[in-house]
Amino acid sequence: MHQFLHLVFEVAAFALAFAYYQLVRVRQGDAIGDPQRMSIIIAAAVGAFLGSRILGALERPDLLEWNMGALFGALGNRTIVGGLLGGLMAVELTKRAMDVTTSSGDLFTYPLILGILIGRVGCLLGGLEDNTYGVATDLPWGIDLGDGIRRHPTNLYEMLWLAFTWVILVRIERRFELLNGARFKLFMVMYLLFRLIVEIIKPQPMVFMGVSSIQWACLLGLAYYYKVFIFPKRSLIHA
Repeated sequence: MHQFLHLVFEVAAFALAFAYYQLVRVRQGDAIGDPQRMSIIIAAAVGAFLGSRILGALERPDLLEWNMGALFGALGNRTIVGGLLGGLMAVELTKRAMDVTTSSGDLFTYPLILGILIGRVGCLLGGLEDNTYGVATDLPWGIDLGDGIRRHPTNLYEMLWLAFTWVILVRIERRFELLNGARFKLFMVMYLLFRLIVEIIKPQPMVFMGVSSIQWACLLGLAYYYKVFIFPKRSLIHA
């Protein structure tokens, strides 16, 4: 039952996020033509699929073995961080191949937040089988997922953070005229920072220097957006 609910919310997340993306594109317009935008969407989907599976497999290096059965089993694990970074890499390579210089991520930002929000409801309902739960806690809002242990509701934390991110982005856009691509950059930075921190209270194996594979991926992603930290006004806001 838990897996069925997870699947229902996962399908709903993709469907509603894509529908919302189409609505945003109609309302805000798109500097990228239809053929190029379709290529970007396909690249994002393929990159997200591969990145999610690869980083998901690296979450549990102890299960990786050099045989097909173990490899397919490991690749069955998925992670949003890998999907976001894999999609980003694929899109940037595709844009370079098509000689597209304008940012393509702004239109995806709010639909992505919506999709992840809905998907995390499914993860929460998935219980222990989903493998996205937190470590044990004595805090009053700890939840029992069926094993008698009260745990950090990390999926709920993420939903709250995503809602906060949405509100912050809307307020920033009302106050400042953002550069093309700044909305997506801010979303990525805020999400990666959150995941870097919240992974501390998840029972994930540390793969190197006391840091998990997802945390390393977050650090690499944040390094990619280093200009947001060093030159925030110059890289985000119109002069």
